[in-house]
Amino acid sequence: MAKTRLGKRIVGGSLFAGLLSKAAQYAKDPARLKDLASEARRKAESAGQGGVLKELWDTLMTFLRLILAYARGDYRHVPWETVTLVVAAVLYFLMPIDVLPDVFVGLGFVDDAAVIAWVMNTVGPELGKFRQWEASRGQSVSH
Repeated sequence: MAKTRLGKRIVGGSLFAGLLSKAAQYAKDPARLKDLASEARRKAESAGQGGVLKELWDTLMTFLRLILAYARGDYRHVPWETVTLVVAAVLYFLMPIDVLPDVFVGLGFVDDAAVIAWVMNTVGPELGKFRQWEASRGQSVSH
């Protein structure tokens, strides 16, 4: 609950508003979306599945799969607002300097996790539909 409150505060700020604008530009460019997903996967894997990212690992990976499916044109049954929120959350995750810089071991990903948690709570039904779509296609949830 504390994470979602922190996430709501961050998402309501001017930094995230700028990211939403940037996310809209990314969402229009499949190549940039693919690069974004690859870069985020590399950062997530280097950060590891432990710590504050552990409980949100599946959500972050779902965000990345959704971005890739959208970029490929495979999955477009998603509101524009959902796409931009997910992309903005991933952009925030990739920022080395944010509310709590990632260099602070043990604390650096708390704000990232809070944003991911808030976005997950906000777009949860759409993520569920995406996961059902993946399952119906027999796609791996680990991609």
